[in-house]
Amino acid sequence: MRSKNHVPPALRSPALCALLLLAACATGGRTARVPMAPAPDTPPVLLVSIDGFRADYLARGITPNLQRIAEGGVRAEWMTPSYPSLTFPNHYTLVTGLRPDHHGIVHNTMADPELGGFMLSNRDAVGDGRWWAGEPIWVGAARAGLPSATLFWPGSEAAVQGVRPDRWKPFDPSMPFPERVTTVLGWLAEDPATRPRVATLYFERVDKAGHEHGPDSPEATAAIREADDAIGLLLDGLRARGLDDAVNLVVVSDHGMAPVGPGHAVAVESMVSARDGRVVSYGQSVGIEPMQGRDAFAERRLLGRHDHYECWRKQDLPRTWAYGENRRVPAIVCQMDEGWDALPEEMLARRDPGATRGSHGFDPALPSMRALFLARGPSFREGVVLPAFDNVDVYPLLARLVGIAPAPNDGDITPLLPALAPPPTTAAGGD
Repeated sequence: MRSKNHVPPALRSPALCALLLLAACATGGRTARVPMAPAPDTPPVLLVSIDGFRADYLARGITPNLQRIAEGGVRAEWMTPSYPSLTFPNHYTLVTGLRPDHHGIVHNTMADPELGGFMLSNRDAVGDGRWWAGEPIWVGAARAGLPSATLFWPGSEAAVQGVRPDRWKPFDPSMPFPERVTTVLGWLAEDPATRPRVATLYFERVDKAGHEHGPDSPEATAAIREADDAIGLLLDGLRARGLDDAVNLVVVSDHGMAPVGPGHAVAVESMVSARDGRVVSYGQSVGIEPMQGRDAFAERRLLGRHDHYECWRKQDLPRTWAYGENRRVPAIVCQMDEGWDALPEEMLARRDPGATRGSHGFDPALPSMRALFLARGPSFREGVVLPAFDNVDVYPLLARLVGIAPAPNDGDITPLLPALAPPPTTAAGGD
C-alpha cells in the first residue's frame, strides 16, 4: 500500500492541525488557492457508495448492473482504504482526499478533549461541524457557486466550515433503495440552474449483512444483489431521462469485509484493567488512553505482540498506515489480527457463540479490506482497468470532474489519469 502525503508542510504543522480540528477560526481551516471558473456545461457528478462492498464481490457473477458500468467505463483492480478501514473515516477520506489523521475522523468512535465523545449513534456529534476538518467536495462546490446535494454521506449532516450541501437528509436506513434512486434521479433531471453539480447516494445493507452473517453468507449475497438492483434502477433511470451519457457516475465502497469465525473475539476488559487504561474505541482498531499516572503500567501490559493482536504507542504505529499524529488518536493503539474482534464483555454476551460474523477495520493492505471503484460517463474512457490505488486519490478526481481547484489533500490524481477521456475538440473555422 502506498503511503502518500501531499498535504503542504504548513498544513501538517501541529498548530494549524489544531485549528483544522477545532474548525473554530474564521476561515474554517481553508487554505488560499487560485479558483477555477467551472464551465457551465460541465456534466454533473454522482458519487455512489455501497458500504462494505469488497472488491472481489464483483467477480461473483451476481452483479450484472455493476458489471455494465465496469464494461462500459472504468474499474480498478481494487482500491485500498485508509487506516483504520472503518466507515466514517473512509467515507470522509473519499470526499476530502485527506487521511483520517488529517481530517480528524480517526475512528467511528473517538474522543476529543474539548468536544467530548463521538460515535455513530450520537446524532448531535455527527452533526457538529467542529469534528470535521478538511474541505469535502460539496463545500468546494459551494465556494465555486455550484449547487450540491447528498442523499446520505458521513459529514454531510454537519456544517463543515459553516457550509452544508444545498440539499441533504439525515441518514434514514428505513428509506427504500428505489426511493433513494428516484430522489437522486429527480435532482439530476432538473434544469441546469438548480441541478446539483455534485451529488451523493449511499447504500448500507451490504455492510450490515456482512457484519451480521459474514461476507460469504446467503444474507450477504442477497444484500449484494439488492444493491446491484438499485444500481440497475439508477442506470435505467438515467437512460430514460436522456442522461445516460450526460452524468459522470463514480461508484465506490469504503472498505471490504473479513469473516469472523465462532469465538474469534477478545474481551477488551482482558486487554487492560480499568485502573490502568480507558478503552476509547474497540472493534478491530482498539484505542486505549492510560489513566493518569498509570502510563507505565498500561504500556507494560499492552505494548507488543499478543495472541490475536498487537499494540503500539501512537507515535510508533506502522508508517504505511499514516496514522497516529492526530490528537484524537489515543496514546496506545492495538490492531486486531484479521478475523478477530475486541469488544466489551456485555456485547460479547449478546452474541451467538456459534455464529460466523464479519468485520472490517483490519490492516488496509489485506485483500479482504479491498474496496470497489467503478466509473463511467462522458469524462471517462470505456473498458479501462486501472491498477490498484489508494482511496485518497478519489478526491482530486472528483474535483477535476466537478471543475474546481482541489483543496490541500493527501491524494494524487496520476493513477486515475488513464481513465479519463480526452476533452472534446472544437472544430476549426466558423464564426
